[in-house]
Amino acid sequence: MKTRSAFVVLAACTLSTVALAGPQCTEAPKSQWLPEEAMKQKISAAGYTVDKFKVTSGNCYEIYGKDKDGKKVEIYYNPVDGSVAREKRG
Repeated sequence: MKTRSAFVVLAACTLSTVALAGPQCTEAPKSQWLPEEAMKQKISAAGYTVDKFKVTSGNCYEIYGKDKDGKKVEIYYNPVDGSVAREKRG
């Protein structure tokens, strides 16, 4: 019984970690990525205000900021082509 309970707890922890992880955006080497400044300009041109810009462990550019209506957003971008990999609003 103890073994089964430990397994359930371990499985729940593993699944919750996977659910919280960001997307995998690319496997391309950083030499193929858009420069950070170029990506920031592209994001601004799309109407977003960037409060925080970072590189994630999933090989994404990630921003926390606001859209053109002032609503909070969290967006993960593919750093090679600048496409949106995941977007959260609210």
